[in-house]
Amino acid sequence: MIRKAIFPGTFDPFTIGHASIVKRTLTFMDELIIGIGINEAKSTYFPLEKREEMIRRFYADEPRIKVATYDSLTIDFAERHDARFIVRGIRTVKDFEYEETIADINRKLSGIETILLFTEPELTCVSSTTVRELLGFGKDVSPFLPEGLQLL
Repeated sequence: MIRKAIFPGTFDPFTIGHASIVKRTLTFMDELIIGIGINEAKSTYFPLEKREEMIRRFYADEPRIKVATYDSLTIDFAERHDARFIVRGIRTVKDFEYEETIADINRKLSGIETILLFTEPELTCVSSTTVRELLGFGKDVSPFLPEGLQLL
């Protein structure tokens, strides 16, 4: 049986923290679907199509990674892709408390398990929110992006 997981997020933009979670997930999963969720409550810096294209290009040479967008519940997205696991990265206790609640609800509704990966210590300060703010002020964000990712 193929071990398949989804990695949901807004990825606005995709950071070195996200890339770390993807790399680590591929050590124990056969396939990973990066699911770019549409969240009407969040205002984004990059349009959905650009985020999808950036991530697709970045992982173009990795056949075990798929990229898709969705505007449904994450568990419905996972079920459409026959994924039995959701992977999430957590940086802080606050992240853990939030993710634990969502994981419990998702497991109760669908049986889908959530795997929480702690962010590597040197990456805990990296967030898409901070990178967006730096971009808005015209700052160089390359230290926070995976090498080779092209902002479109």
